[in-house]
Amino acid sequence: MTTATRRPRIPRADYPAVRTTLANGLRVVLAPEAGSGVVGIAVHVDVGFRSEPPGRTGFAHLFEHLMFQGSESLAKLEHFRVVQSSGGTFNGSTHFDYTEYHELLPAGALERGLFLEADRFRAPALTAENLANQVDVVSEEIRLNVLDRPYGGFPWIHLPPVLFDTFANAHNGYGDFADLRAATVEDCADFFERYYCPANIVLTVCGDIDVDDVARLVERHFGDIAARPAPIRPDFYEPEPTARRTADHHDPLAPSPAVAVGWRIPDPVADLTGYLAHVLLGGILADGESSPIQSELVNRRALATSAWAGPGLMGPLDGRAPDVFVLGAVHPSRVASQDVIDAATEIIDRFADDGATEDQLRRAQARFCANLFAECDSVMARTRNLGLFELLHGRAELLGELPAIVESLDRADIASAAASLDPQRCAVLRVVPGSEQ
Repeated sequence: MTTATRRPRIPRADYPAVRTTLANGLRVVLAPEAGSGVVGIAVHVDVGFRSEPPGRTGFAHLFEHLMFQGSESLAKLEHFRVVQSSGGTFNGSTHFDYTEYHELLPAGALERGLFLEADRFRAPALTAENLANQVDVVSEEIRLNVLDRPYGGFPWIHLPPVLFDTFANAHNGYGDFADLRAATVEDCADFFERYYCPANIVLTVCGDIDVDDVARLVERHFGDIAARPAPIRPDFYEPEPTARRTADHHDPLAPSPAVAVGWRIPDPVADLTGYLAHVLLGGILADGESSPIQSELVNRRALATSAWAGPGLMGPLDGRAPDVFVLGAVHPSRVASQDVIDAATEIIDRFADDGATEDQLRRAQARFCANLFAECDSVMARTRNLGLFELLHGRAELLGELPAIVESLDRADIASAAASLDPQRCAVLRVVPGSEQ
């Protein structure tokens, strides 16, 4: 290969991390970045929507809210005041396979942040008053984000019950109002005892830190939290559909119809390479105005007003198996949803037959890695990503290995990913707008 035709290599990622485990089972990841002036703290708990029992939909998310309502040592809102008065920010979120809490602080406030996190993970204030208050808060969040919003919950809430059969994979993780109201303080205490034990948690500290100093601080604040056995994680596997499944969701606020198609894809933990091939396929299909989905479905043929494609109902690499590749589109009322699906299927079939062009592949690889580098330039995002990879894959350092894995994929990998998207073995969710009901 001559110098003129040699393909530039994607830069390597360097996210060094030191791993340790406390006597109580808490897994700790420390990632120094001298000179950043800030520290990120993330706590990932190995419990999410999929672990909720029948009759308690939305409970993992409700419990996330309760963890912000005070603790044995701090009154309600005191955690907020301490972080904000220190010049920091904080938040939390619930996902299919995990719940995470995070805060970003000036480096000098590191021990304050560790104390705050350890204190609520030791003894949160699980009271009837706090529970009733947060049931109301979560219920209002559901109204705001789902019930009172056009396309609310589309497709992450409404597509799983079409594609999956088991309660764990199919139910609404935001929760049913009746289930939320039925939750008791005893349910909360049991959930905390079962899932919020040190052996089921990953603590990540990243930024302007000295590893040895932080290790001592972590031991000081988290080491005396009582050890409890980690829960046995259920196997959420279920067979893939053998035929096409369809359902309609009536949305009185939607101005136009929409459609989402979901396919099962490789296990991101057991077959990361196969999974990443689907991530690149989604980028090739739909990222940018020149992508086939955008240029053909939206711009040239006007079959859709917006369209997207890619793995993950909440984003790629965000959970374990089973995961989903989603093709979605909002389309004019004059266009049948099947016409949108047929046109998209034609595009996908071309990639299954011929693979991507070398240029399409390299652009998708470069976009993925550029987005990863840009995201991880933030100390807080890097902290959360390292913790997530440690929790899901057992290897925080995998975050830095992603660019090399993605660069190793070739056109045949893209063709194989496209061929797996069988239009006769998928789930189709149609959104029927209010004007058509």
